[in-house]
Amino acid sequence: MQEHTQWNISESIGKAVQQLTDLPVVGEVAHAQRAGEPMPSVEKLRVLVEKVRQIIFPGYFGPINFQPTTFQYHMGVLVDEVFHLLSEQLLAGLCFVCDKDTASDLENRKADAERFSARFIAALPDIRKVLISDVEAAYLGDPAAMSISEVIFCYPAIRAISSYRIAHTLHEFGIPLIPRIITEMAHSETGIDIHPEATIGPYFAIDHGTGIVIGSTSIIGAHVKLYQGVTLGAKSFSLDEAGNPVKGIPRHPIVEDNVVVYSNASILGRITIGHDSVIGGNIWVTNDLPPYSKIVQNRARASEFIFGGGI
Repeated sequence: MQEHTQWNISESIGKAVQQLTDLPVVGEVAHAQRAGEPMPSVEKLRVLVEKVRQIIFPGYFGPINFQPTTFQYHMGVLVDEVFHLLSEQLLAGLCFVCDKDTASDLENRKADAERFSARFIAALPDIRKVLISDVEAAYLGDPAAMSISEVIFCYPAIRAISSYRIAHTLHEFGIPLIPRIITEMAHSETGIDIHPEATIGPYFAIDHGTGIVIGSTSIIGAHVKLYQGVTLGAKSFSLDEAGNPVKGIPRHPIVEDNVVVYSNASILGRITIGHDSVIGGNIWVTNDLPPYSKIVQNRARASEFIFGGGI
């Protein structure tokens, strides 16, 4: 009886292995890694993003010692680490979407990865500048925030926005895959989903933040504030001949400067929300709004609408 049971187990496992290695089927979901090409690493990208945060906000994250006498030395070492780590991961991203596998192609991609990595290092002062504006917007717009330091150190929104700013810079360079991994890591950590392709101006504030979704073709101006649960999404999709959504077409909202969108509002489609507008909570918006609009659930009680801050 025991031998018969063991035989059935072995046969069952062997059959499963045969099915799992059926090339016509597995070819649809398998990635064939070519010799010498690195694979993107979520763990290494997590380390990379944390090191970039150490550069942008020195003294808050990591072991960097913010002392005037040694600060430049520590920063130089950190920047060098970021350059080499980023070059490796950019190469992995470039290889991941490339069909060529010759040695010369790999060397060209290595050179491209280092060039893009150097461009990213050069862009770090500008990334810091816009992130400082985001921190200021969060601090000034939230009465519960006691200091700039608290916002930088504690707020998940700053973590999500900083990941987005890093990823968006890489996306603008034309880097595949890696920007999306970075923003999805932040999505998992904070519940805030910002596509790296979205365009977001300075002084961007997110209050609380859990459940926010910002689609890939969204355009957000300066001094915009979103509360938890806000969706900037697509209303519908154009379909191709096979009935699948057409990719790459603008389908998300344009939100102009000085707009506030309160919790759980959904703004859908390629519409424009005019500057200095206020969208109340739990509102479904699918049409253009002119500047200075104020939309709440009950228009008759619009004068009673309370503009709040953080809890």
